[in-house]
Amino acid sequence: MKFPSPVSLQWIATLINAELLGNSNAEATGINEIHKVQKGDLVFVDHPKYYTTCLNSAASFIIINNKDVVVPDGKTLLYTTEPFEAYLKIVNHFRPFNPSKQMISDSAVIGESTVIMPNTFIGNHVSIGNNCVIHPNVVIHDHSVIGNNVIIQSGTIIGSDAFYYNGKKDRDVMYKRMQSCGNVVIEDNVEIGANCTIDRGVTSETRIGKGTIIDNLVQLGHEVVIGKNCLLASQVGIAGATTLEDGVIIWGQVGITKTITLGAGAVVMAQSGVTNTIKGNKVYMGTPAIEAGDKRREYVWVKRIPELWKKVMES
Repeated sequence: MKFPSPVSLQWIATLINAELLGNSNAEATGINEIHKVQKGDLVFVDHPKYYTTCLNSAASFIIINNKDVVVPDGKTLLYTTEPFEAYLKIVNHFRPFNPSKQMISDSAVIGESTVIMPNTFIGNHVSIGNNCVIHPNVVIHDHSVIGNNVIIQSGTIIGSDAFYYNGKKDRDVMYKRMQSCGNVVIEDNVEIGANCTIDRGVTSETRIGKGTIIDNLVQLGHEVVIGKNCLLASQVGIAGATTLEDGVIIWGQVGITKTITLGAGAVVMAQSGVTNTIKGNKVYMGTPAIEAGDKRREYVWVKRIPELWKKVMES
């Protein structure tokens, strides 16, 4: 999430009751989680396992619960005993929960010749382009951006909160939701089927590229990026921060894990499980998904096991 304008670190330190270590005169331009940080961003870390990753990331400013670490050149640390609570305080200040009181918010911008059918909810600061068709019972949450010529079928939810939690075993509530302050961006000429759920980014955006077609009952996690002209069949589930490059085809009931990349033109056959980054312009199948030719040969050998075992026992 970008701040409306650069914010003094001294002001932020006062807001979250933190001690500044390093350049105290700098200004932050936004707050992001580790997968999406950019120069000028704040990020938080509260577990030693991730200290090195955060300290070496692109983030300029790090909220941390250890002031004995070495401050990297060009960075500033904000020391506090509860970095996660500090994150929540910053997000709640800059993007507080603002309940809607009507089906279509007065702050929503809807383009020319766009059709909004009955029982559709459109939240605060939503932007919808021209010549779109939004079918009944669609929910479009705050700050979502939808391009031109987009079709969204009934029952789909755009911009629901990310499935992203901060877990601590030493507190009464083990899992606390990491409040989402990102959004969803849907580019031109996208079609989305019925009863899909597309989560907004935790701090950045979930994006669906131009010309992509999505079938019914598809789940996209936070900060998933779908390239141009992709095709996703029914019951596909994609976990957070995964990227599908242009022209990827995913057939029905495929599960895809988090923070990986599917190369341009890759095809994944039905009921496969993609657990690692895969190269483009190849066909994959199975769990874990491997190249389809290799998987078919594997199936042939598996079928021969009884025959081979019999020969072994008879020898």
